[in-house]
Amino acid sequence: MSAVGAFLLRRRGRGWHWTDVVTWIWLISGVFLMFGPAVWLVFSSFKTPAALAEFPPSFLPYVTEQADVSGYDKPLPLYNVIMPDGSTRVLAEVRRIGIIGQMVDPKQPGEIVKANIKDRTPVRKVEFAGGNYTEPFQRFDFFLFLRNSVFVTVAATAITLLVNSMAAFALSKYQFPGRTAVMLMILATLMVPLSVIVVPLYSVIGTLNLFDSLWGVILPTVATPTGVFLLRQYMLTIPDELIDAARMDKASEWQIYWRIILPLSAPALAVLAIFSVVWRWNDFLWPLIVLSRKELYTLQVGLNVYAGELNVQWHYILAMTVVSMIPVVLIFVFLQRFITTGIAGSGLK
Repeated sequence: MSAVGAFLLRRRGRGWHWTDVVTWIWLISGVFLMFGPAVWLVFSSFKTPAALAEFPPSFLPYVTEQADVSGYDKPLPLYNVIMPDGSTRVLAEVRRIGIIGQMVDPKQPGEIVKANIKDRTPVRKVEFAGGNYTEPFQRFDFFLFLRNSVFVTVAATAITLLVNSMAAFALSKYQFPGRTAVMLMILATLMVPLSVIVVPLYSVIGTLNLFDSLWGVILPTVATPTGVFLLRQYMLTIPDELIDAARMDKASEWQIYWRIILPLSAPALAVLAIFSVVWRWNDFLWPLIVLSRKELYTLQVGLNVYAGELNVQWHYILAMTVVSMIPVVLIFVFLQRFITTGIAGSGLK
């Protein structure tokens, strides 16, 4: 820890230079901008619906304390009430009529005390609503949505790596007329957004009878120009002498691809795997178009179930959003060491 502290607190010279101050402000601001929304999301996922509706919003998940009062069936919320003589009492609210709250002393509930809502503040404490995470699994089909998303992501990523690596192998190691033109055509498709090709894809899926099928979500997006370009640029760095030596040893083209090219392209494949997982896991528009049966919904489409026409269950949406972030974060943590190597080796800037 001392070495880390010395690294973080090192300065230009003996004193604090103005560039040190600017650097610290810049870095701290960047940390808040990057991680502030994620931390806010995590804390908000533990809030009750009432706490989420508060204005101004609070950072921590506060709840109003309640007390059991004799003569009342349900616990009553507690408030700090400023009395006419200037003293403060802790009273429980029985009901509210307009701007007047009818309050009682929990210890002496026989007397009704009327107080203006301006003269009271709730007695609050920090409490994490764990039910936001458990209830969707118990009452809704969140496990089913999660399973569908895992299947779509894993299958699409595996097929994407196979298809894109085979195309990249051909475009990097085989000499044939029109190779550059084919690569340019593939790169040109990067400028075509999904919204433009939704209708043709819809027609193709309908012709293949893949509606209401998870394969209808997987197959149309397995070939990506980004993946082909990334892998091709990396494979260009692999010496051709290795392939010539393998051919002299009578290795087939499939053996060269499977036993030489793929192992040597592991860093670039890891980068593409990260990209593919993020794309498929967060995809919303295409699954929403293809899938109509609830039992086939992916996670992102399933989260929309909590948003009704008249009522939006934000506490469930926020909690399940946090859950949906966990697999992507874990994959990034385990594979992030390949990102710099893979991108640098592919020639991307």
